[in-house]
Amino acid sequence: MRKPIVAIVGRPNVGKSTLFNALAGERISIVQDTPGVTRDRIYADVSWLDYNFTLIDTGGIEPESSDIILSQMREQAEIAIASADVILFLTDVRQGVQDADGKVADMLRRSRKPVILVVNKVDSFEKFMPDVYEFYNLGIGEPYPISSASMLGLGDMLDEVVRYFPKQEGEEEEDDRPKVAIVGKPNVGKSSLINKLAQEERVIVSDIAGTTRDAIDTNITYNGKDYIFIDTAGLRRKSKIKEEIERYSIIRAVTAIERSDVVIIVIDATEGVTEQDAKIAGIAHDRGKGIIIAVNKWDAIEKDNTTVKKHTERIRQVLSFMPYAEILFISAKSGQRLPKIFGMIDMVLENNSMRVATGVLNEIVAEAVAMQQPPSDKGKRLKIYYVTQVSVKPPTFVIFVNDKELMHFSYVRYLENRIRDTFGFRGTALKFITRARKEG
Repeated sequence: MRKPIVAIVGRPNVGKSTLFNALAGERISIVQDTPGVTRDRIYADVSWLDYNFTLIDTGGIEPESSDIILSQMREQAEIAIASADVILFLTDVRQGVQDADGKVADMLRRSRKPVILVVNKVDSFEKFMPDVYEFYNLGIGEPYPISSASMLGLGDMLDEVVRYFPKQEGEEEEDDRPKVAIVGKPNVGKSSLINKLAQEERVIVSDIAGTTRDAIDTNITYNGKDYIFIDTAGLRRKSKIKEEIERYSIIRAVTAIERSDVVIIVIDATEGVTEQDAKIAGIAHDRGKGIIIAVNKWDAIEKDNTTVKKHTERIRQVLSFMPYAEILFISAKSGQRLPKIFGMIDMVLENNSMRVATGVLNEIVAEAVAMQQPPSDKGKRLKIYYVTQVSVKPPTFVIFVNDKELMHFSYVRYLENRIRDTFGFRGTALKFITRARKEG
């Protein structure tokens, strides 16, 4: 089951980033007393009681601004609203109800999503409560008074948020078809790839970056097996500022990746791998999904006998944190190598769900330790007592040792490489947890 998504929206300068940072527990968003500082949506994983959800911070909504940046921020907020399960509508008690608040409220009503009205900067409930009641006039429901800066009232607000989360049972859990998210920057050929695989024009394809408005699920059958392909949307129109349009693809990727089993990261061969590709790949890596890198538009590249090697080396260099990812050079336009995608998806799915017997695993680790001594510090050497696999998707291993502080990152990587040498695990991340255990 994917994590619910909660979006913080409101006009500029009401304290959205301060609330986001308070809930995320770290300073992720830029906080500055200037409208329009938060230009790109930023996301974080948040826990409250027994609930986990993804929180989205958005730029401020200026409903009628013609300024290019502010209109783009309005668009990105609309994307966040469309993606969210619950919306936190943030207002400012010190500024009172503004005309722009009313227009944002109208937009949120049209979304038909659960909306929680939050009145920020209530540093003293005694002093500001009479002003809070004014916000009933927005017609959104009961206002929840909080102070993001002073961390007041957040618990009551979060209790209300989790009330709207989807129940844990549902169709998604019963559907055992593999879910494959197609992610990447705008205009790399995501929709063209799905259309070619489906052999029909299911998704609007155009040269304008971000033609796809909403995430679209397409069922594709290959060799008698069904797959769900999730296409991620771009923007409604081409942006005049390239940096901005690239940032918008992040939240689309987050929502699609959350729902998927395997992620296909589409890279434009004519542009090469970019920092934006690395950001999107990082989301899939952090969530432990099966990963395939599809280098599209391969037919548009002039080739010699070193072209594949050079492109592969460059991808491995930029995406060095995921050396396990499978790479496939394709053309969505001509159909070059597309049938290989299904075999690769099946292999990656299998590896992402693979379990290794504890006895065999400990034999491999014992051999690895014999070949390369564990690290030591001030005469004390790391001892590895026992390793066991505790879960799949991604395969997760717990290593029991005498002292966690002695377990260097480089030695974990060494053990990972030895396990991969034996069992493969191609296309999937492996997760390692170190636990200290007393001798005997």
